[in-house]
Amino acid sequence: MVPTDSPTAGSPAADSPDDSPNDRDVAALTQLLGRVPRAGFEVVVRNAQGDPVVIRNAPLLDDGTPMPTRYWLVDPKLSLQVARLESAGGVRAAEAAVAPGALGSAHERYARERDAALASDHVGPRPSGGVGGTGRGVKCLHAHFAYHLAGGDDPVGRWVEQNLP
Repeated sequence: MVPTDSPTAGSPAADSPDDSPNDRDVAALTQLLGRVPRAGFEVVVRNAQGDPVVIRNAPLLDDGTPMPTRYWLVDPKLSLQVARLESAGGVRAAEAAVAPGALGSAHERYARERDAALASDHVGPRPSGGVGGTGRGVKCLHAHFAYHLAGGDDPVGRWVEQNLP
């Protein structure tokens, strides 16, 4: 279960002035990534201390490269917990526990939202796939959990929350 003092969920469809990253957010992400973020992002879930937990990435990197991962779990403690779940066979277990139709619908919703963030006149490469860039199955529990925490209807993200160590 997610610690109650950890994330405060947002909504993937809701944009608010609080989503915009501040200098502290950019510095925190730079430290976590080991480099300056390469795309625009918004903080959509923060912990009780105001630190970023989940970010929503722009659909394209600053150089125009497609960015399929719309929601990214950046909280180090939660990321470690999810990594432990993955290393214990969590990807296979989640795929077995979630109905394929429900998972496919989550991928479709995620892709629609991400693709809607592209400029209407965009030409060139586009991100593809659903959650974490995959069109079916489960690729990354972190991406599903991030989408869930941000308010997305993701059955794998719910499964992760219920099965965190």
